[in-house]
Amino acid sequence: MTKQQKEKVQILAVSVDSHEDSKKFAQMLRNRFEGEFDFPLLEDKDRKVINRYGIFNPDGSGWPHPSTYVIDPRGIVQWKFIEVDYKKRPSNEQIRQQLAKIK
Repeated sequence: MTKQQKEKVQILAVSVDSHEDSKKFAQMLRNRFEGEFDFPLLEDKDRKVINRYGIFNPDGSGWPHPSTYVIDPRGIVQWKFIEVDYKKRPSNEQIRQQLAKIK
């Protein structure tokens, strides 16, 4: 992603994890992958965001379905990827294609 593209995009990660668990996860990502990890991990311990987007996993685990959303500057969801299998995620290219559609 170019610098100009980064200025137009904000990445946020929302999780039921505590602040401390999120810090540990961020450190694991820094150790595992090259490049800058420069987006916030937000805590949703009351599951307000998870419930708002309808991604709560009713299987009893308490974890939401893994999801990726592209939301335009007006706050409108333009694209979403929701998966039951946590191992399946959208590719970077899929996300870039969706971001490119937003003016």
